[in-house]
Amino acid sequence: MRVRHVSRKNVLIPAAVVFTAGILGPLFAGTLLMWPHRHPVRLPAGFARTEVSFASGSGAVLRGNLLKGTPGRGVVILMHGVRGHRGEMAGHAEFLHKAGYSVLLFDFQAHGESSGSRITSGYLESLDARAAVDFVRREFPGEKVGVLGVSLGGVAVVLAEPALKIDAAVLELVYADIERAVKNRMAIVLGDWARPLSWLLTCQLKPRIGVGPERFDCVARMPRLTCPKLFIAGANDRHARLADSKMLFAAGSEPKELWVVKGAQHQNIHAMVPGEYERRVLGFLEKKLN
Repeated sequence: MRVRHVSRKNVLIPAAVVFTAGILGPLFAGTLLMWPHRHPVRLPAGFARTEVSFASGSGAVLRGNLLKGTPGRGVVILMHGVRGHRGEMAGHAEFLHKAGYSVLLFDFQAHGESSGSRITSGYLESLDARAAVDFVRREFPGEKVGVLGVSLGGVAVVLAEPALKIDAAVLELVYADIERAVKNRMAIVLGDWARPLSWLLTCQLKPRIGVGPERFDCVARMPRLTCPKLFIAGANDRHARLADSKMLFAAGSEPKELWVVKGAQHQNIHAMVPGEYERRVLGFLEKKLN
C-alpha cells in the first residue's frame, strides 16, 4: 500500500486558518455587538413640539420627548431595548399619558438620535438611566417617579450604581447576568453546543469598556433596588429565559410582582397583548405612584 506523504506546509496552512478564524471571529462578533445603532427617529404626530435633550454621565447628549400630564399624578420614564429607540416606546407613552402620567421617553447613548460610539449592554446605559431620573426630578420636583425598562432598558435600571431613587419599576425581559445572556444568544445562533464558548465574548468586556462580567450581574445587584417592582417575563423567551427571570424575581426585595406572559418570546409584549398589558401596568403604577 502506498503511503501518501503530507507536507508540513499542507498541515500548517489549514491550522493557521482555523487559528486565525478562532481569534478574529469572536473579535468581529464583539465589535458588531457594540456597534452604535444611531439613526433618525420618527414619532406619531401627537409627539410634535415635545422634544427635549439632556446630558448624561455616559458622555452622550440624550434626545427624547417629554409629555406633560396631570400635576401630582406622577412621572414615568420609558427605556427601550438594545438596538432600539424611543419610537418603539411610543405606544407605551400614549396609554400612560392618556392615564394622566407625565412621560419621558429617550434614546440611550449610541442609539437613535443620541450621541455615543458604542453599545455597552447596560454599563454606560445605566448612566443614561440616572441622567433621565435626574432630568425628570428637575422638571417635576415633588412628583413620584416610575420607570418602565424593556430588555436593555431594564438592565440599565438594575445596574445603576448607586441604585436609582425611584418609586416604582417595571422590569421587562431583563437578563440575569451577562454570561447567561451571551450563552443564550450563542445557543440561538449556533445551537446549545456553543454555550461553553461564551467566554470568547465576555472576556472582551474588560479591554473594550473597562469593566468585567461581574459588573453586569443583575441578580447580585437586584436587592439594592428597593422600590416596588413588577417583573414581566416571556414564557418562551430564549434571550432572557424564564428561569433567568425567576432568579431576578427571587433576588428582588418586597414588594414585588411577577407576570409570566404565555407564548411570549423576546418581543414587544405591549403589542402582543395590549389590553392585559395596559391593565397590569396601569394597575401597578396606580398603587405605587398615587
